[in-house]
Amino acid sequence: MAERHAGRSRAVYAISVAAELTGAGVQNLRAYERHGLVEPGRTEGGTRRYSEDDLDRVRRVLELLDLGLNLAGVALVMDLEEENARLRDRLVDRRDNRLDNRLARTMER
Repeated sequence: MAERHAGRSRAVYAISVAAELTGAGVQNLRAYERHGLVEPGRTEGGTRRYSEDDLDRVRRVLELLDLGLNLAGVALVMDLEEENARLRDRLVDRRDNRLDNRLARTMER
Protein backbone atom coordinates (compact mmCIF):
# COMPACT_ATOMS: atom_id res chain seq x y z
CA MET A 1 0.00 0.00 0.00
CA ALA A 2 2.88 2.39 0.73
CA GLU A 3 4.17 1.75 -2.79
CA ARG A 4 0.77 2.60 -4.24
CA HIS A 5 0.61 5.81 -2.20
CA ALA A 6 4.15 6.72 -3.26
CA GLY A 7 3.07 6.32 -6.88
CA ARG A 8 0.10 8.62 -6.32
CA SER A 9 2.37 11.37 -5.01
CA ARG A 10 4.86 11.11 -7.86
CA ALA A 11 4.62 14.25 -10.01
CA VAL A 12 4.46 13.11 -13.61
CA TYR A 13 1.75 15.06 -15.46
CA ALA A 14 2.44 18.26 -17.36
CA ILE A 15 0.03 21.13 -16.75
CA SER A 16 -1.78 20.58 -20.07
CA VAL A 17 -2.35 16.91 -19.24
CA ALA A 18 -3.48 17.79 -15.71
CA ALA A 19 -5.95 20.28 -17.18
CA GLU A 20 -7.32 17.68 -19.57
CA LEU A 21 -7.59 14.96 -16.90
CA THR A 22 -9.39 17.21 -14.41
CA GLY A 23 -11.43 19.43 -16.69
CA ALA A 24 -9.79 22.53 -15.25
CA GLY A 25 -8.21 25.08 -17.53
CA VAL A 26 -4.47 25.65 -17.53
CA GLN A 27 -4.94 29.21 -16.23
CA ASN A 28 -7.21 27.89 -13.49
CA LEU A 29 -4.54 25.41 -12.38
CA ARG A 30 -2.09 28.30 -12.12
CA ALA A 31 -4.64 30.29 -10.08
CA TYR A 32 -5.24 27.33 -7.74
CA GLU A 33 -1.49 27.15 -7.17
CA ARG A 34 -1.31 30.90 -6.44
CA HIS A 35 -4.05 30.44 -3.84
CA GLY A 36 -2.20 27.50 -2.25
CA LEU A 37 -4.86 24.98 -3.18
CA VAL A 38 -2.46 22.71 -5.03
CA GLU A 39 1.33 22.52 -4.98
CA PRO A 40 2.59 20.72 -8.08
CA GLY A 41 6.13 19.47 -8.21
CA ARG A 42 8.68 21.21 -10.39
CA THR A 43 11.32 19.92 -12.74
CA GLU A 44 14.85 21.30 -12.50
CA GLY A 45 13.85 23.75 -15.21
CA GLY A 46 10.81 24.91 -13.22
CA THR A 47 8.10 23.16 -15.25
CA ARG A 48 5.05 22.17 -13.20
CA ARG A 49 4.40 18.45 -12.78
CA TYR A 50 1.21 17.14 -11.19
CA SER A 51 0.73 13.88 -9.30
CA GLU A 52 -2.42 11.77 -8.95
CA ASP A 53 -2.82 13.30 -5.47
CA ASP A 54 -2.60 16.78 -7.01
CA LEU A 55 -5.24 15.83 -9.58
CA ASP A 56 -7.53 14.63 -6.76
CA ARG A 57 -7.08 17.98 -5.01
CA VAL A 58 -7.92 19.85 -8.22
CA ARG A 59 -11.04 17.72 -8.64
CA ARG A 60 -12.06 18.58 -5.06
CA VAL A 61 -11.48 22.27 -5.77
CA LEU A 62 -13.75 21.99 -8.81
CA GLU A 63 -16.45 20.22 -6.74
CA LEU A 64 -16.41 22.98 -4.15
CA LEU A 65 -16.47 25.69 -6.81
CA ASP A 66 -19.49 23.96 -8.38
CA LEU A 67 -21.20 24.21 -4.98
CA GLY A 68 -20.81 27.98 -5.17
CA LEU A 69 -17.75 28.59 -3.00
CA ASN A 70 -15.12 31.12 -4.04
CA LEU A 71 -11.40 30.26 -3.87
CA ALA A 72 -11.08 31.61 -0.31
CA GLY A 73 -13.99 29.42 0.76
CA VAL A 74 -12.50 26.43 -1.04
CA ALA A 75 -9.20 26.96 0.80
CA LEU A 76 -11.00 27.12 4.15
CA VAL A 77 -13.04 23.97 3.50
CA MET A 78 -9.99 22.05 2.32
CA ASP A 79 -7.97 23.16 5.37
CA LEU A 80 -10.79 22.02 7.64
CA GLU A 81 -11.08 18.68 5.81
CA GLU A 82 -7.33 18.10 6.21
CA GLU A 83 -7.45 18.99 9.91
CA ASN A 84 -10.40 16.68 10.39
CA ALA A 85 -8.49 13.83 8.72
CA ARG A 86 -5.44 14.48 10.95
CA LEU A 87 -7.62 14.43 14.07
CA ARG A 88 -9.33 11.24 12.92
CA ASP A 89 -5.93 9.60 12.40
CA ARG A 90 -4.82 10.67 15.89
CA LEU A 91 -7.99 9.23 17.38
CA VAL A 92 -7.44 5.90 15.63
CA ASP A 93 -3.82 5.84 16.82
CA ARG A 94 -4.91 6.48 20.41
CA ARG A 95 -7.55 3.77 20.22
CA ASP A 96 -4.98 1.35 18.83
CA ASN A 97 -2.52 2.25 21.60
CA ARG A 98 -5.17 1.71 24.27
CA LEU A 99 -6.06 -1.67 22.80
CA ASP A 100 -2.38 -2.63 22.63
CA ASN A 101 -1.90 -1.59 26.26
CA ARG A 102 -4.95 -3.59 27.37
CA LEU A 103 -3.73 -6.62 25.49
CA ALA A 104 -0.27 -6.31 27.02
CA ARG A 105 -1.73 -6.06 30.54
CA THR A 106 -3.97 -9.06 29.91
CA MET A 107 -1.02 -11.15 28.72
CA GLU A 108 1.00 -10.17 31.80
CA ARG A 109 -1.63 -11.73 34.05
